[in-house]
Amino acid sequence: MAGASPGLDWVEDLLSRPEKADVELMKGLPGDILVLGVGGKMGPTLARLALRAARRAGTPRRVIGASRFSDRALRGKLEAWGVETVSADLLRREDVEALPDAPNVVFMVGRKFGTRRDPARTWATNAYVPCLVAERFAGARIVALSSGNIYPLSDASGRGRSESGPLGPAGEYAQSVLARERLLAHFSRLRGTPMAVMRLNYAVEPRYGVLREIADKVSRGLPVGLTMGHVNVIWQRDANSIALRLLEHCGSPPFVLNVTGGRNLSVRRLAERFGRAFGVEPAFRGREEPTALLSDASLCRSLFGRPSVGIDEMVELVARWVQAGGERLAKPTHFERRDGSY
Repeated sequence: MAGASPGLDWVEDLLSRPEKADVELMKGLPGDILVLGVGGKMGPTLARLALRAARRAGTPRRVIGASRFSDRALRGKLEAWGVETVSADLLRREDVEALPDAPNVVFMVGRKFGTRRDPARTWATNAYVPCLVAERFAGARIVALSSGNIYPLSDASGRGRSESGPLGPAGEYAQSVLARERLLAHFSRLRGTPMAVMRLNYAVEPRYGVLREIADKVSRGLPVGLTMGHVNVIWQRDANSIALRLLEHCGSPPFVLNVTGGRNLSVRRLAERFGRAFGVEPAFRGREEPTALLSDASLCRSLFGRPSVGIDEMVELVARWVQAGGERLAKPTHFERRDGSY
């Protein structure tokens, strides 16, 4: 996340800016917050959001982020913000046992890309690590990141899959994510640990995500693939806010929630929007299939309301960032994949 890209401080401030609901959460939430996997795409701004909301609420607390921290600059940035950091390899039981106690745990550890090359490591990360964490933090509240990839494809003109609908994980990544959910549910019932599972699909911000990938292709004159012709997205700040607020909804068995935006979006229409912003005509490859990976977020909206950032503002923010030459994280979603092979 380090770099000299224009406006980097601005985008990180934007993605971690607390709103009223975040501040109200901190007024009633007791204790420190431990973010496991803080070095990932969402972790840094989630930790900073929690810290800023707690300060604004007048309830300062420790916000602790654990990661391997292969990026030393990121660790320094987190500490400059006031987030305490712990270097830990969560595949090592001794590292998990050594983590500081906290009554609130946000579990954001996961592995997706590279699964085809090393499926064993993906299963270890997505299924074994949650067991270690569930045993270590049996007395805490745990919010765990999951994925909409565990659903089968659905009618692109419909509402998408609901939390109570059938599951159909395609490929070893999605299968390992379902294993994570099942194992967490087991430990929740065994120990009475209150948990919530957040099936995310997809978080976006100016540096990465579905919108950035489409914008990059349009701006470079590259064809946009249409076989996965519809998507769901949610602004990363909104996704992080929901992850934190789910700490108040943890239960045993775990509470499961789809987290995404309010409607299905056409990839073709998104590309055309970016084309107008950049003054170019987008090119396309393939055609829209009748099904897509889509999640129904009706329950999420009933609990937390509509996301604060809608699709028009998201497109505008991403387009502005791309035009300014803003940083791009080399972490593609591969949302176009229909076979679940990553």
